[in-house]
Amino acid sequence: MNNLKKILSLVLLSTIFLMSCVSNTSIVNSWRDSETTVANQEFKKVLIVALVKDEATRRITENKIVRSNTIFHSSFLFLNGTNLELTKAQKLKILEDENFDGVVTMRLVSTEKETNYIPGTNTSLYFGGMGGLYGNGMYGGLYGNGFGNWYGAYANNFYTPSYYQETTNYFVETNIFSLKQNKLIWTGTTKSSNATDVALTVDSIIATVITEMRKDGSLPKK
Repeated sequence: MNNLKKILSLVLLSTIFLMSCVSNTSIVNSWRDSETTVANQEFKKVLIVALVKDEATRRITENKIVRSNTIFHSSFLFLNGTNLELTKAQKLKILEDENFDGVVTMRLVSTEKETNYIPGTNTSLYFGGMGGLYGNGMYGGLYGNGFGNWYGAYANNFYTPSYYQETTNYFVETNIFSLKQNKLIWTGTTKSSNATDVALTVDSIIATVITEMRKDGSLPKK
């Protein structure tokens, strides 16, 4: 019995851990240039810029996106600590010399804490009939009180108390620029919760942005 309890506890802890790593992302708002779509730009070389102060987070974010398509390139290879003092024109000249025709930027706009009430659950109700069945003596002569004792030992595992959960929501702005036309052609803000893993959150944001761009015609339907 003790071994079984340990196994159930490990499964529960593993489930909670996996759920905590998953980022739930939704689109808050978006805009696209009415005359230009991402599809008709036919980008061949796009710079990925994660506008964050932490260098490790910047590299994780940019590398995650870069691995999704060969046209993407990380900004820290071209715009880094060695050229921070360059003017805007000089930085654009670097991109021009490297034949970039598009830029995708991601930046954290704001964070917001949200408190939700999570009601408790009592799954033991589903087993009420079985408890009654074994408690009325119908099978008492055959099985004795074994099931009743077993069920009583595990009854607490069927109940989860209610609690308040505080969630931090992260609002991230994604912009797509055309360097050929020198203008913003798409922008969108996403809301991500339970963002405990940068890589998973980036995956979630990318999937949400692509879905929205297919809806508004920036990208072709599947």
